[in-house]
Amino acid sequence: MKKAIIYIGICIVLISIASLFTQTTKGEKVTGKESDKRINYAKSDFTFQVTPETFTLSITKDGKTETISEPQKKRNISNFKQTATEASWDYPDDKIHVTLKKQGDSLDVSIHSTNPSTSKFEWPSVNAPTYTLPIAEGKRIPQNDADWKKHFADEPEQTMNELFSMKFFTLNKPNFAVSFVMPDMYNNDLVFKTEPAIHFSAIHTFPSINKDKKYEYKIFITDNNPVSIAKNYQNYIKDTNQFKTLEQKAKENPEIRKLYGAPHAYLWNTRVLTAADMNWQQLKANIDNPLFPWISELLTKYNPDGSEEFQKALTNIANGEMYAYEKNVFLNAFQYILQLPQLYNKTIFKNPDAAAQAYMDKGVNKLHEQELYDLNKHLIFSHISGLTKPLNTWGDSNATDIIEEMHDAGIKKAWIGLPNWVNGLMNPKSVDTAVKAGYLLGPYDSYQSIQENPSIDWNTASFPDKTLYENATVENEQGKKLTGFLGLGRKLNPAVVFDAVKTRVDGILADDIAFNTWFMDVDAAGEIHDDYSKQHPTIQSEDVAGRMKRIEFLNKKGLVVGSEGGNDYASEHISFAHGIETPVIKWSDPDMRENEDSEYFVGKYASMDGSIPTKYSKIVPIKEEYKAIYTSPVYSLPLFKLVYNRSVITTHHWEWDSYKIKGQTGERRLKEYLYNTPPMFHLDEANWKLHKKDIISNTKSWEPFQKEALQHEMSSFEVLDKERLVQKTTFGANLQVIANFSNKNFEYEKQTIPANSAMVVQGGKKKIISTDNLDS
Repeated sequence: MKKAIIYIGICIVLISIASLFTQTTKGEKVTGKESDKRINYAKSDFTFQVTPETFTLSITKDGKTETISEPQKKRNISNFKQTATEASWDYPDDKIHVTLKKQGDSLDVSIHSTNPSTSKFEWPSVNAPTYTLPIAEGKRIPQNDADWKKHFADEPEQTMNELFSMKFFTLNKPNFAVSFVMPDMYNNDLVFKTEPAIHFSAIHTFPSINKDKKYEYKIFITDNNPVSIAKNYQNYIKDTNQFKTLEQKAKENPEIRKLYGAPHAYLWNTRVLTAADMNWQQLKANIDNPLFPWISELLTKYNPDGSEEFQKALTNIANGEMYAYEKNVFLNAFQYILQLPQLYNKTIFKNPDAAAQAYMDKGVNKLHEQELYDLNKHLIFSHISGLTKPLNTWGDSNATDIIEEMHDAGIKKAWIGLPNWVNGLMNPKSVDTAVKAGYLLGPYDSYQSIQENPSIDWNTASFPDKTLYENATVENEQGKKLTGFLGLGRKLNPAVVFDAVKTRVDGILADDIAFNTWFMDVDAAGEIHDDYSKQHPTIQSEDVAGRMKRIEFLNKKGLVVGSEGGNDYASEHISFAHGIETPVIKWSDPDMRENEDSEYFVGKYASMDGSIPTKYSKIVPIKEEYKAIYTSPVYSLPLFKLVYNRSVITTHHWEWDSYKIKGQTGERRLKEYLYNTPPMFHLDEANWKLHKKDIISNTKSWEPFQKEALQHEMSSFEVLDKERLVQKTTFGANLQVIANFSNKNFEYEKQTIPANSAMVVQGGKKKIISTDNLDS
């Protein structure tokens, strides 16, 4: 067939909306009115031209033409048809049918496969001087930037759901912006090429198990600035009924309002019996206590690491050696055996107190998890009461005392996450203290992985139903089970494990622990799968539906729910997300993950002494090449906040809290105000003392700022200097932030904004956020 050139044009005259925007020579400046009334950012007065054999697609607006999808290899076509508003054809060799249709202000593209087997199709293939991509919060990527070229050369193939936080990508062409908006990003991968400059293509997989073999794009033309791009996407989300504000969520669960103005913290109360709770001198005198051989026996039988270290520590203590090593081994052993249902031994615990006896009368095998821990604490205390402080004070130093100090210092709101629900069940006093202080406190939980053998040390990957390991895990099309986190165990299929979720959560809450929030690992991070198992074939949309079902289960319990990442398929269901602002930085760099001698090594997951693991507390620099990718304000755009500021509170991934990156605490503080990003930190007794003064001081500014910012859209974003180091955001009519990331003062509207500081203008009052002492 001869080359078919289709030219379809419909020009629709619209009322001008130019008054809604202004452009400045200093950078982007776009201000949209805050209103629930729809403001149209998309242009409808364009025409399109397509060459079916190569699927080249061009747009013409105001007499200027841009190619928005580059030529691909020539294919045979058939059944070409066109009308005044539509074009369609087939690729018979690929079993693909394509339809393009101009509808109002969008060009709709539908690509349908008739191949019953799993197949792939590549389109579009794009090339632009700059890209606006929803990578995490948002990025502006010049196609010749050296750091981004290296990044995509190192990681050329990426899954769209994991890379993008929202369902679009935008080409910044010389004459206008072109946004490809998708109803979903399932089964889409991106392939990047970097020579001579960055360009990429999208490859869609049509799984054999998915009967709906169609994927779609809506292509929008907007002004060439991030506000028009983001607000146009927000219109799409609202038009398709996928937008829900925090206040709408709060009407269903008023506890959500406790997030407004709250910093976010992880509290590492990993031992209920701490060094501060022990009378160490008495321990040496009681080293022959029959409890200790029983602990050794339990560790030998149930702890994968055995009891050798514990026995060695006891010997050392008997010989007069009681150093940090011996104390830590002793306390770690106690933390482990306190979780064992096998702890009770009538020959050891001959005189249990009344509380312990009541539990035993009920039957140890009938106890809820919290009851078991309480029984074991009472058994231990009644046996070695002279060796410890009173039982009701266990764990105060690394939990309750910190929470009380925060409250007494004037911190009225806080979100506090525990690394595990056990930390709360073993120390319900700390949970009660936090809730009475007005805080949100709850556990981290995960259903990503399952281990074949249940383990106290990895209880989130352990389930009482042992059939799940074979019957509820994900298979690829070749029948191979997908491995779990860190290559261990297997991946669970969220569509078939809801009963296990319900059993776990109901068990944790069985004794009315005062948890009022819950953090769900991975569910909003975009790591979703097709499961080809013959027993439970599951497509990616069903995978996501399973995740949202369990989040809604938690919502209905009155818990304030958040998740990792913040992918916007979850935006209606979660109230907060960790990972949008600073995602995990470079998983694959051995200097950061493996080489412990490297200055960039981020730290370890485990902590020998019960303190915060170094992975979360160690302050490390990041390599220069990563700053452009992950932290630099020069490349960052508040795309997610321009869409979802009133809908989801987003902050850093817990691995990269506000203090983690050496030399960038100040820069990140400015960005937290500019983007309405709550500060995040990790707390134990030592870290609280280290950062206490700064946390208290900053929270006094942060709380009133965010409470106001969350009531409004982020309505504008401006770059005020040519280096892109002075930026401004606006929230509604009465709140502005001007952040000066540069090393020199900046004059703005007759006001000096000092270097490395931000000016918050709230209700006409101006406040300078200084970072002078944060990185000294």
